[in-house]
Amino acid sequence: MVLTVRTGFSARQLGLTRPASGTLATLAAGMVLMGVVAAGGFFAARIFGAAHPVPWHRAWQYGIWAFVQEFMLQSFFFVKLESIMGGRQAVWATSLLFAVAHVPNPLLTPLSFLGALFFCEAFRRYRNLYSLGVIHAALGLTIAASFPDSLLHHMRVGIGYLMYHTR
Repeated sequence: MVLTVRTGFSARQLGLTRPASGTLATLAAGMVLMGVVAAGGFFAARIFGAAHPVPWHRAWQYGIWAFVQEFMLQSFFFVKLESIMGGRQAVWATSLLFAVAHVPNPLLTPLSFLGALFFCEAFRRYRNLYSLGVIHAALGLTIAASFPDSLLHHMRVGIGYLMYHTR
């Protein structure tokens, strides 16, 4: 956070001002995406088994983590890449970085790329970090509650995904 504040970008550029236009559109689009994810999970459950419930203590912790991820994704990476390569290319580059952070999870990697395309484009248009944090949390929890651990490995990435063991 200190590195982001010291960059000289304004609170508006970082998406940290009071939410203005685009909040309802972003939340509505996010709700549609949640429906698509839930439908995908319904069909995956028929093949790979049912998903596990998400305990409340993990849900609120993930909610905080989703806001932190959006801050890093938008206010740190996207804003810097946008200043270097322009908005549209920054959307793609930042989305690719976000997907790479979710390797080798075969479900989260492509979902993260697609989600980041939505998040970055919404941020580029509206500069509203707060609605993106809410949607990120809701989408992540929808994924966790919709898809089985045999695919998600408790949504772990990197070495945590590879070292995951079911009990």
